Amino acid sequence: MDRSPERHLEILTVIGEGDSLTQRALAQRLGVAVGLTNLYLKRLARKGYIKIVEFPKKPKARRRLRYLLTPRGLAEKTRLTYHYMDRSLGLYRLARVALRDALAHLPQDGAKRIALHGVGEAAELAYLTLREYGLEPVGIFAPEPGGVFLGGGVRDERELADEEIDRIIVATFDKPKLHVPRLLALGIPAEKLVILQPSKRANGSH
Repeated sequence: MDRSPERHLEILTVIGEGDSLTQRALAQRLGVAVGLTNLYLKRLARKGYIKIVEFPKKPKARRRLRYLLTPRGLAEKTRLTYHYMDRSLGLYRLARVALRDALAHLPQDGAKRIALHGVGEAAELAYLTLREYGLEPVGIFAPEPGGVFLGGGVRDERELADEEIDRIIVATFDKPKLHVPRLLALGIPAEKLVILQPSKRANGSH
């Protein structure tokens, strides 16, 4: 999946805040390598979205680069923001339908002990949908445990093998099936895994 538009929006947003940031500081905020950040900045400058200026102008002073958002860049930032929000709302609607289809039968099946695997937007959405059916997750698990999410601690996914759990929601929108082999390797039966994928009904025309 090409994340360039998302990265461009992040960079334009940071630059639009008006803070003077080095490429290294910007890379840290984005969570990518400095070289990749430099590539993005050059691409945005070529398109006229940002202006790169040197300061200070004193000959003997150490020169630094400053990035300024141009009027064209502001327009692009607005366009990308609208596109991102529109895409997110579409994804949200598809995921809600998929989750409802996947979870609607759980109370009738007597499945009450539900675990969430993953943190982020997908897990938040899964949590809200579970609450609609009167279900509360018994725990939140992830490959990298630690921290707090949805008011509870994030536990190591390896603990799932020892838990009495009826279903595990693989709470991610980005290629959820990539996580399945790892969970199966822990001895978790495939029928216990609920994957967030749009159903045929969700993909149909509205």
